[in-house]
Amino acid sequence: MPWSHLTLGKLFWGSRVFCYSITMPRLVNRIVTIGFVALLPACASMRHAAVKNTSKTFSTVVVDAGHGGKDNGAYRRFGGAEKIATLDVAQRLDRKLRESQLKTVMTRSLDVFISLDERVAIENSQKNAIFVSIHFNDSRRRGIHGFETYYHSGDSFDLANRIQGKLMTIPHSTNRGVHTANFRVLRHAYCPAVLVECGFLSNRSEGNQARDWEYRELLADRIAEAIVEQRYGPGVYRGSPQVTAQTPQAETPTGLTPDAAHH
Repeated sequence: MPWSHLTLGKLFWGSRVFCYSITMPRLVNRIVTIGFVALLPACASMRHAAVKNTSKTFSTVVVDAGHGGKDNGAYRRFGGAEKIATLDVAQRLDRKLRESQLKTVMTRSLDVFISLDERVAIENSQKNAIFVSIHFNDSRRRGIHGFETYYHSGDSFDLANRIQGKLMTIPHSTNRGVHTANFRVLRHAYCPAVLVECGFLSNRSEGNQARDWEYRELLADRIAEAIVEQRYGPGVYRGSPQVTAQTPQAETPTGLTPDAAHH
């Protein structure tokens, strides 16, 4: 006989037995639910440890060159492959930071593929650090241009804002703002972490500039200046003598016309 029929039959003869039968499953369900809810904070803390605010005390900078290897990132006629430009800027930034007596760790120093999870593991393995990821932007609308800087945790805002401010000192630069973002390398970071978009490869002017070594030197110099000032205060950073006040023009390889250089 089904359990429900048995219970109803017992209700006719003895309501006390019926009450016991119907409340036991509810009690068990309630206990399980309470236990599950109690475990949620613990699970959340395991997945997302609190960010340690090292934005004023850091001694190490994790420099992340976006994309690489099989992952070109953006690839545009004007700017070429994003992975090439990001690596060059990251290497220049790495050198400038070391010259400023900061320890650096690069997520990649060659044209190799590094997964997002590997990048997160590298940034979180460092103590007393910050994380700076270098990227170039892309759009279907070629007229869009300018710099953007992204962050996730509130402890990262000052660093993001300072970097964006320094990029704005580059002549003819366009400010597209500082924004929050849910990028994996930002949201899983245990330390202050930012991602810098150094212009649009899809834009003719910024794409051409991204190919030029002097302009990449200028980008690295401004980002390095922001990081050093974030740590030690204004007036400490000494920029490269190669960086000039004028935005350099894009290089054209010998023997090629400007249009042919982009193919």
